[in-house]
Parts: sequence; structure tokens; C-alpha cells
Amino acid sequence: MELNTQIITTPPLDSASVVLLRDSAQGLQVLLLRRHQASSVLGGAYVFPGGKLDLADQSQAVLARLSQDPSTLHQRLAEPDLSANRAAGLFVAAIREAFEECGILLGQALAQPGSTSTLTDLQALQNALANGQSWADAFQTLSLRLATDALVPWTRWITPRQASVTHKRFDTRFFIARVPEGQTAAHDNHETTETLWTTPREALIRYWDHEIELAPPQIMGLVQLARHTDTHSALTEAQSRQPPVVEPEPFDHDGIRTICYPGDPRHSVKQAAFPGPTRLMFKNKRFEPETGLSGLLD
Repeated sequence: MELNTQIITTPPLDSASVVLLRDSAQGLQVLLLRRHQASSVLGGAYVFPGGKLDLADQSQAVLARLSQDPSTLHQRLAEPDLSANRAAGLFVAAIREAFEECGILLGQALAQPGSTSTLTDLQALQNALANGQSWADAFQTLSLRLATDALVPWTRWITPRQASVTHKRFDTRFFIARVPEGQTAAHDNHETTETLWTTPREALIRYWDHEIELAPPQIMGLVQLARHTDTHSALTEAQSRQPPVVEPEPFDHDGIRTICYPGDPRHSVKQAAFPGPTRLMFKNKRFEPETGLSGLLD
């Protein structure tokens, strides 16, 4: 992972990411996808499924296929300055990106309200898209709807102008969701090249052992999830609060790039946004807490 030294003058792009969870014999597991090595954004790193908000995500045709109306989703996202349709579009973007990048569909048949998506729905949607139908047209043709109630707003990360690992700025809303029963995640072999189900603790240990690459939002997200034993605990905690806004504030000291987060003595926001370390330092071409691995696990 290479450090970016440029100041980015363009505004952040609205984007959405979904942290997919499941319960296992080992405890809570989270889905990580390895981005293609040639990707211009975090190539080779393990990330949560996600991407930019598209104009089509806010179209009336798509918004009509939601399990909740835009005003409800606007309230759930807790961003008063955002329009209701744009807020709803971010839920749509998270669901769309999860389906495009790993084949998980957080949708359901309109004829079966309250049911999870079926394998038939998945195959029909895949066929429709392969035949050239748009996302909106496919959902309308197949009488599917997007189960936005399956997504729980979790955190919001805004890339600083002095971004550390990308040359672009993003305003990313992270959602968490339980993977529907009967569905299997699989990378698309285009944007992503590997699918990894892992406990948060194991992912952090593998990161520390140089087995996988992680960017700071994924590192800190895994630190949060490592405090939970199952999906119910993680979802309940997220539902109990509004998603914190995280605006990292980087600085360089003795030639070392350091990113500090809310709650750090150097950060302008004094209340911590999440458990774990309040700063990461760029060493050995990756980000590490001052206290080493224990800072991620304790």
C-alpha cells in the first residue's frame, strides 16, 4: 500500500458500503472481498462490498421498488441536510453493490412480503441483467423489491483532503446487514478476486502478520466488530444509536503519516466515535496503532 502525498481539491463522492455478517461455529464472521490488484482504488486490499452512488439509484423507478419509503430511509440515515431521495439512493447503492460484487441479494419478491430473497429471484435477476436489462427495469419486470429494512446504518466516513491511501475523496455510508439464508457470496472476478469469510479478530491478526492488506476504515470497522459475539449483538448495537461521522485528521510527525480519529487529543472532535485506538501510523507500508496488535484486539 503506497502513501498518497497529494492534496485532493475535488469534493468527496457519495458512496455506500455494506458490511455483510453471518453467524458461524467460530462466532461472528464478516465478509471481505479482495479488490483487483489493478484497481485504481485500494488495489489488492480486502474491503467491504461498496461503491459510488449512481444517478439511477435515485430514480423514481427504483425508489418505487423499496420496502420502505424515502422519507423513512432519510430519517434512518440521520442526515438532515441530505434530500430524502438521495438518502434512499444510498440504501439502493449499498444493495446494488453487494449484488454486483459478491452476488448477495438483499431483496425479496413482492408477492411474498416479509420473506427473504429466494434462489429463484437471484437467478432471474442475474439472467435479466446478463440480457442487458437495467437494475431498475429488472426489478420491475420480475416484481422484486429492495429490502432496505435489512440494512442498518452503521458509520459514515469522509475522506480528508490529504487522503492517505487513495487519490479520490469519498463520503461513504457504511451499513451492516445479515446475509440472507441460503445465499452464497462469490467474488465477481472483475472488481474483486477473492471472497473471505473471517472473524474480525482473525482478520486483524492476519493483517498484522502481513497476510492481507486492509485500509484504515476496514481496520477500524473490524476493531468495532471484534467486540461482538454474534450478528444479533452487532445489529442491536447499531440500531441503538445514530451512525457516527468520522472525519480522519492526518498529520505528519518525524516523517511518519499519522491519522487521528474522534477522541484523539489531536482531533477536533473530543468524543470517541468507536472503541479501539484513536490513531494509526503509516509504518512498513501499512497503518499500525501505537501499541501494536494489542491496540487492535484489546
